[in-house]
Amino acid sequence: MTADRPVTLAAIIGAHGVAGEVRLKVFASDLASYESFNNGAFTLKSVRPGSNGVIARIAEVTDRNAAEALRGTQLTVPRSALPPLEEGEYYHVDLLGLPAVSDAGDALGKVIAIDNYGAGDVLEIERPDGKRFMVPMRPEAVPEWDTERLVIHAGFAE
Repeated sequence: MTADRPVTLAAIIGAHGVAGEVRLKVFASDLASYESFNNGAFTLKSVRPGSNGVIARIAEVTDRNAAEALRGTQLTVPRSALPPLEEGEYYHVDLLGLPAVSDAGDALGKVIAIDNYGAGDVLEIERPDGKRFMVPMRPEAVPEWDTERLVIHAGFAE
């Protein structure tokens, strides 16, 4: 894990109004606590709920054309800007790309995606042969992980 690895907190999904506000799809619980995005390229002036996402004013965006031109732009912060985690918590960005091994030490592949279908996170692991399998991110399936690897209980790696 690198402290400067960019983490996407929101994506611009379109313009709102004529004054340069943007509609955002937000992936964080508290976007307003961040002032600067994309290595200082964007400065967040305000955020408010909208009927179709979140409405934001970005200092560098002054009209509708500029807002529309940013559609699809991801707003990122360095990993080091995120709040510290409690024991047992993780950020998705920290798990993506990690090598996965069985509890016996056998290489299984790497984490390529994390989904949540309502009952908790599910990791998608890609084996070296390209085949994939999914594992719930629960202690009985993933007894340990750190910045170097993710351990999967053998019964869940089949």
